[in-house]
Amino acid sequence: MTLDQVLVTVAGAGGIAFTYWFFLMRNVRAVVAIDSINITVNGGYSPEVIEISNGKTTKLVFTRSDPSSCLEEVVLSDFKVRKHLPLNQAVTIELTPQKTGEFIFSCGMNMYHGKVIVKESV
Repeated sequence: MTLDQVLVTVAGAGGIAFTYWFFLMRNVRAVVAIDSINITVNGGYSPEVIEISNGKTTKLVFTRSDPSSCLEEVVLSDFKVRKHLPLNQAVTIELTPQKTGEFIFSCGMNMYHGKVIVKESV
């Protein structure tokens, strides 16, 4: 093997490892929401993972500062919620989950994702 082939092989293996870590092994820390939580929508959702209590109403307050049309809408399909997010305005979604589990929310184009984790008591 020539030096060029070795470098390309090492760079390719590094790229594969990074992609695997970024999409499958990255641990995103959950933020616990007691009564409400503010979620910034700017190139994704921050915080991205939210823990709430089962049976308790929690307000998710989305504020979009990203002008991208993809992020104009948030969809919580498990809760049958689809809301338009006007630029630089807070939009409140009240959730009262009736079962525990992990529920995905996304933008209207399903490109950006977040997660609501419902636990018995947070």
